[in-house]
Amino acid sequence: MNRIIIRLPLLVTCVTALLLLIHGPIAQLPHYHAFADQRALFGIPHAADFLSNVGFAVVGIWGLISLWSFRKHPVLARGWSGYCLFMLSLVLTAAGSSFYHLAPDNARLVWDRLPIALACAGLIAATHTELRIDGNGRYNTILLALFAVISVTWWYVTDLLGHGDLRIYLFLQGMPLLLIPLWQAIFQAPRQERLAFGLAIFFYVMAKVAEQYDHELFTMLGWISGHTVKHLLATAGAAILVNSLIKRVSNVSSVGSEARKSFDNNMRKLPC
Repeated sequence: MNRIIIRLPLLVTCVTALLLLIHGPIAQLPHYHAFADQRALFGIPHAADFLSNVGFAVVGIWGLISLWSFRKHPVLARGWSGYCLFMLSLVLTAAGSSFYHLAPDNARLVWDRLPIALACAGLIAATHTELRIDGNGRYNTILLALFAVISVTWWYVTDLLGHGDLRIYLFLQGMPLLLIPLWQAIFQAPRQERLAFGLAIFFYVMAKVAEQYDHELFTMLGWISGHTVKHLLATAGAAILVNSLIKRVSNVSSVGSEARKSFDNNMRKLPC
């Protein structure tokens, strides 16, 4: 395979990082914590935004329970460290985001953003390790998890200094959307997995759009806000990814598993 094509993801990463460096600090939006839906339910403030986090925990636990016994199987073993971090981070996102929405402020927002950053790190580590074959999954996962912690810490510390900078956090959030489809295309990942990730990206992008129109959607619909819709759409995207992994192991003895083995064998023949 053409070495230039193989190195395209690295080039995209470097160019994106350079553009963010040139751009300068990216501040948090004014009035970020002023969510549209302020209704309480059973004494729970901001109840819709709080309760809509349950889905993240359900999806994460579903994935861990369904896949744990397959963690050493060849179809999951290489990327398991990253996938495990991703699913654990979904559970932590439910806890962190719920904690934040009870009384939104920047100190609590740390515990909302940190699991999201870890989930992105897990996906990048898992996919890179699986598709490059030569990667060390546990090492990649630990390294990217540390980067996730740094990304949120950088924002919070710079915020305390009066000029909060979200660049590293946004960089980590955006990289799975750019790198994973590239890796999947370059290394010819199974079609089902590419479609699943493409659909997950769609739901994630729609979630970000809903977040931007939090007040407008609440005014228009009257019963649900854009931020609550964001949680539901992001949950759906995560569920698609977990379901794709479950389908992978459920097809171990079928034609699908034979295609996966053929894909892995072809990957081993590629130059590093």
